[in-house]
Amino acid sequence: MFLIPAGIGAALRRTLWIVALACGSAAAQPPVPNADAARLALPSVGLRARDIAVVVNDADPASVEVGRYYAAQRGIAADRVVHVRFPSGHPVMSAADFARVQAVLDAKVGADVQAFALAWTLPYRVECMSVTAAFALGFDPAAYCAEGCHATKPSAYFNSASRTPFTDHRLRPAMLLAGSDVESAKRLIDRGLRADERWPEGKAYLMNTSDGARNVRAETYERAKAVLGSAYPIEQVDADALEGRTDVMFEFTGVARVAAMAGNHFLDGAIADHLTSFGGALLSGAGQTSALDWLEAGATGSYGTSSEPCNFRGKFPEVGVVMAHYLAGETLVEAYWKSVLMPGQGVFVGDPLARPFGGVRVSRSAAGTVISTRALAPGNYLLEAGRSSVGPFKPIRTVQVVGFGMRQLTLPAADPRYFRLREIAPPARPASATSPESADGPAPRAAADGAGPQRSLASATGGAARKRCIASTATISVRPIASAMPPG
Repeated sequence: MFLIPAGIGAALRRTLWIVALACGSAAAQPPVPNADAARLALPSVGLRARDIAVVVNDADPASVEVGRYYAAQRGIAADRVVHVRFPSGHPVMSAADFARVQAVLDAKVGADVQAFALAWTLPYRVECMSVTAAFALGFDPAAYCAEGCHATKPSAYFNSASRTPFTDHRLRPAMLLAGSDVESAKRLIDRGLRADERWPEGKAYLMNTSDGARNVRAETYERAKAVLGSAYPIEQVDADALEGRTDVMFEFTGVARVAAMAGNHFLDGAIADHLTSFGGALLSGAGQTSALDWLEAGATGSYGTSSEPCNFRGKFPEVGVVMAHYLAGETLVEAYWKSVLMPGQGVFVGDPLARPFGGVRVSRSAAGTVISTRALAPGNYLLEAGRSSVGPFKPIRTVQVVGFGMRQLTLPAADPRYFRLREIAPPARPASATSPESADGPAPRAAADGAGPQRSLASATGGAARKRCIASTATISVRPIASAMPPG
């Protein structure tokens, strides 16, 4: 874990020292306001209240109350709360109802809104698409729905460095403020608020289960540990259930029904999900654990599919990608959406603005003022200095940030100048770089087929059809996940 200054010399060492730590004691400290922090301007990371619109269904009293509570707690302006009306209490919204709602949003939501918080639990689908995908991407069943084992359209937002998804990609990642009732949804919102910039000291649990059809993400665990293990504690658990843990910040598993969930303690801001067919079927009694069950157990964000996805890995969160973006200070809605290559069937639930790893800490040492942060993503930066906070600023050096984890930046005590780090945009990628096979980034990338190197399940199905997946050079066999387990 290093920050590598390009051509570092005495001049840079006299002005600003930058080092990266793994899991230092600074993470345990709460935010400390300090005027000295204003001497260093860092790139903005993570969406804020001004970037999000809350969508409220006026036909649903619970939606009205949850939306009002979220806007008040998050300080979201009244003009960012959009009131719509459609039949409430149904798991599936019709295309006609969605079209009427979309017309209202088109008229009322400005181009500066980058994401949506949907203040309800039902519906979780718009016909064959998930409701969060429909609001984010637009209702497009030809692109985002799948009958049988077929890939769906990949997201340009997958594992991207974008800070403004609507500006950059014309999509607004959406997330349900879901709960079994109003009080449950309010507890979720409270957890998200408590998590902000707290740098929770927990652990990521990567479950390696005995369910061959649902355990397809396990093949990515070694890569995730290699890339992120020095930035946050990661433990692989070879079991079907996690039990008796008090420090769960991340949990990823692959089973139909998650056992012993209530016996663990989830830290504020925690992400937890399981790969199965109908985890996004909220309040439906589909016979499988739902994403809502994770929220009820104490997680702040979860994910599940609302229709049969088959075990395409690309239709579920890529473990290393969601962890990398979240640990680098992005919000829950950004990190989660960036981790799913094919999100058309996926339901995202939680507090979209939860940002536990954002912000800075300020302390003093003999060398000067020490500013610690996690929210400095890998990439190239230009270090500049000026005599006032408004400049003019002059370039000092370029700095390359590599790896993940805590960064410490020291402002020398004898130097009164103001500093800022500005991101240097990477060279434009060719058009082919948006395809899954070239989706490189700060964490394990998706395989070319969008599902990872899957085991053939043909023998379990009595002859599943072999299909060529999107942008794939290899033929793989897939089948509905639900059929791999007996009902009950």
